[in-house]
Amino acid sequence: MRSFHRKALLLALSTTACAAALTAPAQARPQTPEPGTASLNWQPCEPAPAGSGTDRSPVRECATLSVPLDYAAPGGPQADIAVARLRSDRPEARRGTLLLIPGGPGGSGRDRLARKGAELRERTGGAYDVVSLDPRGVGGSSKADCRLTDDDRELTHLRPWPGPGGDITENVARARRVAQACARDGGALLRSMSTANEVRDIDRLRQALGEEKLSAWGVSYGTYVAAVYAQKYPQHTDRWVLDSTGDPDPSRVERGWSANMSSGADDRFPDFARWAADPARDTAHRVAGRVEDVRREFLAVAEKLDANPRGFQDAGHFPLTGNRLRQALQQALYSEGTGEEGTFARVSALIVAARDTTGPLTVPDPLPAGPISQDQAAVLVATLCNDVNWPRSVGSYARDVAADRIRHPLTAGMPVGILPCAFWKGGATEKPTRITAEGPSNILMIQNLRDPSTPHRGALKMREALGDRTRLVTVDAGGHGSYLGNGNACGDREVTDFLTEGTRPDQDKVCAAEPA
Repeated sequence: MRSFHRKALLLALSTTACAAALTAPAQARPQTPEPGTASLNWQPCEPAPAGSGTDRSPVRECATLSVPLDYAAPGGPQADIAVARLRSDRPEARRGTLLLIPGGPGGSGRDRLARKGAELRERTGGAYDVVSLDPRGVGGSSKADCRLTDDDRELTHLRPWPGPGGDITENVARARRVAQACARDGGALLRSMSTANEVRDIDRLRQALGEEKLSAWGVSYGTYVAAVYAQKYPQHTDRWVLDSTGDPDPSRVERGWSANMSSGADDRFPDFARWAADPARDTAHRVAGRVEDVRREFLAVAEKLDANPRGFQDAGHFPLTGNRLRQALQQALYSEGTGEEGTFARVSALIVAARDTTGPLTVPDPLPAGPISQDQAAVLVATLCNDVNWPRSVGSYARDVAADRIRHPLTAGMPVGILPCAFWKGGATEKPTRITAEGPSNILMIQNLRDPSTPHRGALKMREALGDRTRLVTVDAGGHGSYLGNGNACGDREVTDFLTEGTRPDQDKVCAAEPA
């Protein structure tokens, strides 16, 4: 890791002041909403449905925050933002509020709070009220809708997986169709969805909570939201965690994150190959007898499915095409799920069954049986397209796909494929924020070494941009999402100590791999 001492000299005064704040003893802070801020009427949240994987404890509270649809016209139409909190169970230890910022774009913060809030509160000893929000357009907030067809919301269609041989003709038609539908039916709410407005909504939440400062844990796309907030409102940041971070290059932003997924899959795949070639695997899961043959077997089965898709015995699922197999692998690489019921087992069973059996597939389909929801699709597309201008040349996408699928056959050119942004009416709504080293030194980054979605090389770009404002903890692990996500005690301890004690490593640190 390169040195940042020159930046440190420029930031010495702010760093010293921040260090004193980071290590200050916990003390109660008054919570009074700022004048003119909408109030929050907290009520018990509805319990999560059984089997949803969320904490069904009734102690979470929910409320609705009203925010301007357009911050340039604060007295105009408003949007509803669904928020939730899990209050500290140790008031004497409480030092403030910690915001969970979900990934996506389009992830639900309230769902993340339900899944991770109780564990986070326990790890931090009740030092925080833990809060989160559903970004505008999705979940319990004012819902966006482009009125897309089920087919256009199917996961491997919404993502621009090319046709056999790299043909993007169908991708181009779909991208144009989705862009036109969003322009026709999305309305002002869709046009208002952006990272910049999510950051403004977060600061409105801070004001409504009566907090001078927030702490935060942003994951995946949420790290970019967190970084932009820290750039725009540095005076309102307390202890700031970025978990699984992308390159913040303002000329590319989401376009660059997508392109980086090609190399990210290559970084992570060897972990899967070792699992799928392990002699301990049974015949239903062992893809090849040698590690070096697993990639060849996977690519061969995907190509076979390109020509002849397979149906599932369960008629409620989409047929297994080559692209749905590729998407299933990509999602499996996100998790450390190496157990017999984990993500590696599910996708390896799918590969073996598609290769070695005939007739309808009897193994489970790891992908969603139906399309993603209208609001999730709309928020995903709108944020990508409103944040940054994308190339308009169809030919440039065809050339990029052709080159990328040769360099990175696992992802077949999808990460550089054409999206509705190429035809988006009006282009970006604002100029993207440039992340810089100017600001308090109160950020901790944590990153898996073999992340298939936000590869380590992109996190290094964020590390470079932030300079002495941050330290980077690299965990020798695979998968997407590190803190409280992959069982690495060293990485978890660094983040927990930072959130509870305000301590960070003196310099960037690597946490060694730990046995599963």
